[in-house]
Amino acid sequence: MPVRVLIVDDHAVFRARLQDLLTVESFEVIGAAGTAADGLALTEDLRPDVVLLDVMLPDVPGFDVVVDMQQAGAAVVLISSRDRRDYGSRVADCGADGFLGKAEISGPAIRAVLA
Repeated sequence: MPVRVLIVDDHAVFRARLQDLLTVESFEVIGAAGTAADGLALTEDLRPDVVLLDVMLPDVPGFDVVVDMQQAGAAVVLISSRDRRDYGSRVADCGADGFLGKAEISGPAIRAVLA
């Protein structure tokens, strides 16, 4: 059974490319959103296995919705075009299940974070 993924990122082109990549790598992308609010609503409605959540969103930082998404049953992997070190302790402090730089996202990388 494929891992069910929700992508939350404010760049539509990136969401589309990531969906294509994940589909090829045997993930099931069940939804996508461009804001934290829409992502949280979809997490509650669709119950994904994992949410790939951009750190910087137009309404609120991804850090601020990690726990709410986890309460809906999803593992949350933060994603960013910046390096994890740029965020100091915020990644660990927010309780995310992992962090991946956007350039390093792949099926094996996601599976390694979730293992």
